[in-house]
Amino acid sequence: MLPCAIKSATCGSIFDPARIRRELANIETKLADPALWNDPNASKPLMRERKRLESQVADDEELLRRTGDIEAYFELAREGEDVLADLERDIKSLATFAEELEARTMLNGEADPLNAIITVHPGAGGTESQDWAEMLLRMYLRWAEQQGFKTEMNDYQDGEEAGIKSATFTITGDYAFGMLAGESGVHRLVRISPFDQAKRRHTSFASVYVSPEIDETIHVDLKVEDLRIDTYRSGGKGGQHVNTTDSAVRMTHLPTGIVVQCQNERSQHKNRDKAMKMLRSRLYEYELEKKRAVSKKVEDSKLEINFGSQIRSYVLQPYRIAKDHRTKVEVGDVDKVLDGYLEPFLRGYLLAKRRGTAADDGAGDDMDV
Repeated sequence: MLPCAIKSATCGSIFDPARIRRELANIETKLADPALWNDPNASKPLMRERKRLESQVADDEELLRRTGDIEAYFELAREGEDVLADLERDIKSLATFAEELEARTMLNGEADPLNAIITVHPGAGGTESQDWAEMLLRMYLRWAEQQGFKTEMNDYQDGEEAGIKSATFTITGDYAFGMLAGESGVHRLVRISPFDQAKRRHTSFASVYVSPEIDETIHVDLKVEDLRIDTYRSGGKGGQHVNTTDSAVRMTHLPTGIVVQCQNERSQHKNRDKAMKMLRSRLYEYELEKKRAVSKKVEDSKLEINFGSQIRSYVLQPYRIAKDHRTKVEVGDVDKVLDGYLEPFLRGYLLAKRRGTAADDGAGDDMDV
């Protein structure tokens, strides 16, 4: 019998291995039909679902293996073997695995398995907030790297003195959107400003918006007459031709006011295709927000990037802590967080969302700094 610590660590993970294997067998039967492969729109979601179910089966087998190893250590201990160090190590490892497993079982939304498109905007404050926006950009890029995910920059605009005016990038990986969806909102930084000769403490804000990179299996009603498409010369980093042609593309969806832009490709055609994909993703998330009856607007421009609206604070002075105002999750090693360690916040949001206790923003729960 496993100790109570292990039971409590694994009880949150909801598994029905028999049902999962039945569903997997049903999908395998459908995929065995040669006629299915004539329609990519029909085969692609089945392939994605098979991959998801196979991952769940593998998780179940890994959980059984780990608990079996621990049971074996208890048997050895009863026989007088000194296995305490190995037992403690495996119990700790199992608890960590169970927490990760529990979080993955909560990623069951239609868009959760998709890639994530992230936009970062600085708030008011000039160089301070632009530098903070670049720090957030680096944080998410480092997180993606640690997860083994790929990243692609879609739009990048340098700040006037430091940092960025805005950046939009795609994170490609299984369940990237599901894991990062809770990062949308305003993020606050408190620190001694490196740009202030008097070394005063400054508070900076930046907004993050996360949307799923939808594919052809999800329909979005997008009418050409609802679009305004502008082209301009790229102002980002690039090669010798980057500023010589109107290759950058900005798309505005007139009914909603949603604006996307892409300038990282030298070809206007490629930038247009990427911008269209970004716009479809933004519209999809916009419609989901309306269905959820969320009070806040989807567009970054409609969200006040200021005091009282933040979802998370990162305090570097006078003390050091990162705190999520919706879930109350705190991490003392804020440098580790800014280097991509987001797991406590991501898991905390998923758990709070399941319980229905995740607030929409941090208003009314400000940190005393």
